[in-house]
Amino acid sequence: MTQEEVHVVWHRQAVSRDEREKLNGHRGCVLWFTGLSGCGKSTVANVVDHRLHQLGVHTFLLDGDNVRHGLNASPAILQADHDIEFSQRFGLGFSSQDREENIRRIGSVAELFASAGLITITAFVSPYRRDRDAVRRRIEQSGSQGDFLEIFVDAPLEVCESRDPKGLYKKARAGELKNFTGIDDAYEEPERPELRLASAEQTPETLADQVIGYLRQTHKIP
Repeated sequence: MTQEEVHVVWHRQAVSRDEREKLNGHRGCVLWFTGLSGCGKSTVANVVDHRLHQLGVHTFLLDGDNVRHGLNASPAILQADHDIEFSQRFGLGFSSQDREENIRRIGSVAELFASAGLITITAFVSPYRRDRDAVRRRIEQSGSQGDFLEIFVDAPLEVCESRDPKGLYKKARAGELKNFTGIDDAYEEPERPELRLASAEQTPETLADQVIGYLRQTHKIP
């Protein structure tokens, strides 16, 4: 047994999750939006976040790009304030292992927010099933089954590539961007998502309505 295992213990908090949820007037849970780059994850997630806020629901949105500026910053970003050794050790790129750690960290943060009684909304490509499944297990073990809602924002690759809002597909096709999901790295579609949103066929507002409806149907919100 290591010294860390001896001294790191879990402390029970004075305010329980049930008490926080009672104060908020709704359950805490995680809405995990996943899909290819350009499928509309962030757009729909933001509409859902805005509508829930208007309904008086306590939420927080974790967006893939925003998190990569801080919590999961790249080595290049960290080098602005740290040396190369620190930046290489703690910065995250886009290798398979780095993507796994990116999602693990986000899952841990989402668990904390959900335990605080928030409806936590995430928008990440999160291409690998095993990583999404690991987050589901973590969320449901700390709360209850049904606290993790996997939402597949489904748009064909050709649609996502035609949108290409960041120019990433163009760079990937030109060989300037390696390990890009959908081009030279795999995206593993959810097998049994709680919701599938056909984002190539419907507007973000219509898709957001489907999410809000599901939350009401499952009694996550009044």
